[in-house]
Amino acid sequence: MSLQKIDVEKDIFNQYKTILEDWIPTDASIAIAVNNTYIYFSTGHHQFTLKIGSAVPEDSIAFQVLQTGQKTDAVMESTLFETPYYAIGYPILVNGEQGALIVVLPPLFTIKKPDTYKFLTGKQVEDWMPIPIDQISHIESLQKRTWFYSQGEQYKTAVTLKELQTRLPSNFIRIHRSCIINIYYIKKISRDLTSNFIVQLSEGTELPVSQSYINNLREVLEF
Repeated sequence: MSLQKIDVEKDIFNQYKTILEDWIPTDASIAIAVNNTYIYFSTGHHQFTLKIGSAVPEDSIAFQVLQTGQKTDAVMESTLFETPYYAIGYPILVNGEQGALIVVLPPLFTIKKPDTYKFLTGKQVEDWMPIPIDQISHIESLQKRTWFYSQGEQYKTAVTLKELQTRLPSNFIRIHRSCIINIYYIKKISRDLTSNFIVQLSEGTELPVSQSYINNLREVLEF
């Protein structure tokens, strides 16, 4: 590749970055992919790293944009930050080649959410029961299934934690990649023998807090 071509591409990428910086958060990330390879990357988030020249994964927004040539957005699972994040991809042309411009918003970035759940329908054996959302103490993912708990009872639901996190009221907070709790049911927060945080719920259940989520828990509960 000639030095002139490299300079032209850098100029194009910097123009995209300059335009996007006007409306995206400072800790968002920008990536560009061409021919199923990432060719540009810039980030303001310390947890997000992406190697230029690496292949585009088939389960990524970039891959979908390159395959369809259409704008694509989605709440993605925790492959980057150990927590769901919002990504949006745009089809672009780079020196006449089909490419994808990807914007990754930081974890816990507030986006417009669909209507919040007023209840969850849970299954026990062969029965289905709608449980008011304010009666649910916590929700967890176990063995590729989602379970929620109310008044000491366990219920199975077909809704994933990723989907739930976008539609639960603000009093529900994720403390682990496999667990969401209702803060109104917290009895106390303490440390275990290894100085990791443990949340104890009012009915006695103890749940570990992942290092990836402790800062958010501190911010919400102000401790």
